[in-house]
Amino acid sequence: MAEKVSVSEVADAMYKMIKDTMGIKKWKATDLQKASIELFGADRCDKQICKDAIKELINSGRAVYTYFGGSYIEIPHDEGAKNI
Repeated sequence: MAEKVSVSEVADAMYKMIKDTMGIKKWKATDLQKASIELFGADRCDKQICKDAIKELINSGRAVYTYFGGSYIEIPHDEGAKNI
């Protein structure tokens, strides 16, 4: 059996997926899970590792939940007033 991938590796991969498609695609948690399992393989990555990786992204502030007709995970936007 292949060695399991670490939660931080999956979190980094998810962050890169979100960042690379910012403005093009909105990611739901289940979509991130499916993409990560496909990327790392089902023998190395499972749903629990993905859930823990999402939790790590949210708790660290690298990603946030947004809601627009559904719940999505995005990278926090810089507010216009913040840059003044």
